Amino acid sequence: MSGDSSPLTPAQSARLTRMATLASVTVAAVLVALKASAWAQSGSVAVLASLADSGLDLLASLVTLFAVRYAAVPPDSKHRFGHGKAEAFASLMQAGLVFASSALVAREAVHAMLDPTPIQKEGLALAVMAVSTVLTLALITLQGWVLRRTASVAIAGDRAHYASDLGSNLIGLAGVGAAYAFGLHGLDAPAGLLIAAFLLAGAVGVFRQASSQLMDRELSEPARAHIVDLITQDPRVTDVHQLRTRASGPYVHIQMHVDMDPSLSLETAHKVIIDAENRLLRVFPSADILIHPDPRGRAEPHGGAFAETHKLA
Repeated sequence: MSGDSSPLTPAQSARLTRMATLASVTVAAVLVALKASAWAQSGSVAVLASLADSGLDLLASLVTLFAVRYAAVPPDSKHRFGHGKAEAFASLMQAGLVFASSALVAREAVHAMLDPTPIQKEGLALAVMAVSTVLTLALITLQGWVLRRTASVAIAGDRAHYASDLGSNLIGLAGVGAAYAFGLHGLDAPAGLLIAAFLLAGAVGVFRQASSQLMDRELSEPARAHIVDLITQDPRVTDVHQLRTRASGPYVHIQMHVDMDPSLSLETAHKVIIDAENRLLRVFPSADILIHPDPRGRAEPHGGAFAETHKLA
């Protein structure tokens, strides 16, 4: 569900996520080139730490680029629920890469603390880190706008990378800047350790988001309440129960049972259900909706693998 304006169709959502992932890959490639040059000339551990992070970000962004395209592929005969969870798998891979990046950065920082080496060409390293900070800030601003419109878990994962990058760039700026302005070369390695901590925190957040989607976690309580409100706008629908929701990449799956007047004809009941689905689709245009009507007062408990052994919220 979009947060900025009217809901997006799947095609509109796909266009926005493609734009965001292309921007991510472009920024990552530029940053890798700049930081590699700066590190080769300066030997700064903070710049090396940021370079390692950007290199893994480039790989993660490429995976996300392909994941969001695959996730937007319409359902087919072998994937009736679509391909949306490709985004969550991409996010899990991103989390793994960030964990690896944090370990690499921490190792290099500890090594530099035990065997410190003066930074060379601090001005160049400082300029590169400043450019990196500006580009990263612009990217996460764009990703944040796209995320509010699409709720893409893959974009959320990519944005978490670059949000932690922004923090790491600021720390790197502080470390290199201290060496440049005051000759305090020893701050470079602790800055690298702080970068590793930022990366670890970002990886945990990405993992949680991706695992929630892969485990079919329910939509938020406000979203579920809104669904019930939309369905019951027609007074002939008197109750909603067994509401089940889950997100799958750009898609939302909604299932429920509704109570209706048992005297309604099948044709009338059918029209009531179709109207209810259309109300939902105006708010959740990427939804797959299944509504089961029950005669009011004579509904049978839900059976099968998810039998109603206890009341669900």
